[in-house]
Amino acid sequence: MADRRSVRARIVYALEAAGALLVFAVLRLLPVDWCSNFGGFVTRHLGPHLGISNRARRNIRNALPELDDAAVEHIVVAMWDNLGRVIAEYPHLDKFRVYEPGGRIEIVNPEYVRDQGRDGKGTLFFSAHYGNWEVVTMSATHAGLDIVEIYRPANNPLVDRLINHARSVIGSELVPKGAVAARRAVAALRSGRHIAMLVDQKMLEGVPVPFFGRAALTAPALARLALHFKCPVVPVRIIRSRGAHFLIIAEPPLQYRQSGDSEADTIALMTQVNQVYERWIRERPEQWLWLHNRWLD
Repeated sequence: MADRRSVRARIVYALEAAGALLVFAVLRLLPVDWCSNFGGFVTRHLGPHLGISNRARRNIRNALPELDDAAVEHIVVAMWDNLGRVIAEYPHLDKFRVYEPGGRIEIVNPEYVRDQGRDGKGTLFFSAHYGNWEVVTMSATHAGLDIVEIYRPANNPLVDRLINHARSVIGSELVPKGAVAARRAVAALRSGRHIAMLVDQKMLEGVPVPFFGRAALTAPALARLALHFKCPVVPVRIIRSRGAHFLIIAEPPLQYRQSGDSEADTIALMTQVNQVYERWIRERPEQWLWLHNRWLD
């Protein structure tokens, strides 16, 4: 029985990967703006009718209780539009250049990215599933920084390989999260390299940290690395300004201290991190991926 399930899973993975490869190949032939618009059109019309959208609605109502039903639905539709655009833009990641005058990306406060590493120390850059989160790391790699990017692999390993092939143009070393990522992050920071990670996903284990006024299990890795290596922690977000055009905003490194109580210091720093991307979400809630259940209750 187990062998049958394994064979069935491999067949499903192969079919999914073949479909994804075909879609990628077709999208690659089309202009990036067409792809972005098409992806947004499909998902904003289909996504709100999927059952998982009820989780997004519930999350939005719990986090932003002041919004009425119409405002919640507007966010859900816009969230799906953004997600569809992100997916359709994968085959065209090589078209995005952060520091290109008149290009698709404008960057604010680039010095908070480009000035990192001048003292020989590594830096921890963090962002969230916001705007096109695949593009945000380019703010560092296109500035010439040596980046190890920690990511959550797709469930289908063949699709994951395809996505990573698209990501390869970003210029970072891609490391799947887990024990391997922990070892690579430590080695990278010891050698003065830099880490990029998204910090907003649901964790099955972690430390409870406030997020929109409620406890959310939060991965403590960023704080533990920062406290151990005493390295800067720099927030960077990317806003979809229109279509396949973006604004990247780098912020000053977070201020944190070490009291001698490592667990308390970890909670304090991760609370700061959650506060940063909670602020981002409040400013543009339609640009965040509300589909993860971030809370304990």
